[in-house]
Order: sequence, then structure tokens, then C-alpha cells
Amino acid sequence: MSNVVAIGYGNDLRSDDGIGQRVAHALDFKNVKSLAVHQLTPELADTLASADLAIFIDACVASESTEVQVKPLSPEFSNVIAGHTADPRSLLALTQALYGYCPPAWWVIVPGENFAIGDRLSEFAETGVAIALEKITQIISQDYR
Repeated sequence: MSNVVAIGYGNDLRSDDGIGQRVAHALDFKNVKSLAVHQLTPELADTLASADLAIFIDACVASESTEVQVKPLSPEFSNVIAGHTADPRSLLALTQALYGYCPPAWWVIVPGENFAIGDRLSEFAETGVAIALEKITQIISQDYR
């Protein structure tokens, strides 16, 4: 059986910044290990090292893009892990360096419009969450039948 790891990250106390965690909580597939985390940390490399596929889910400001984006990811050492946080590319690079392997990976980026203190998503973000769940379902079913 395929082993998929989905990591939704962001601050769930900053309204739409919690999109990634919301998506991770909503994923319900038997072959998907879904993690909702505040930030990407080096410790996640251990989990990624045993995955067949990784999906990272994060929010972006709607001015950067108004549509849910899905991008392939590759390890990239140029993105230094600052302190205890990382971005997906540097986390994949760390996984590669430590374990000699990193899984194929996708980055699902969902736009939000309200990043103020709060624990609720905007309607705009809720729509993006639904679209992200559809896109993740497509990724999983496309790569793993």
C-alpha cells in the first residue's frame, strides 16, 4: 500500500493562515497520514523519509494569487532552515541529506484574505479549502490507483 504524507501548516490563530491545518484535518484517506502543524520543522524529515508521496498545504495572501495553486516540489538546499522552521523545499533537501531519499512532492497553496488574529476562515478561504481538497484527491488518485 502506498504511503502518502500530507502536511498542512500555518497559524490557526491568524484566521486564513490556518488554511493548511484545516485542509489537513479534513483529509480522510486510509493511505494518507495527515499532519496539521503550526510550522515545518526539521523533525518532519523522519516522517517524509518513509513516504511514497508528500503533499504540503499552505496559505498565501490573495494578492499573490486568487486561485488554488498546485506546484511540484524538488529539494532545494538554497532555502536555509532558519532556526526551527523550514519551507517544503528545504525540508525535502534535509530529508534527502539525512536519509538519502525524499519522496516526490506537491505544494498546494490556497489564497486567503484575512490574516488577522482569529480562529475562523473567511468565506473566500473556505472556498479555497474545498478546491484544495478536490485537487489533493486528484493528486492521490492520479499517482496511486
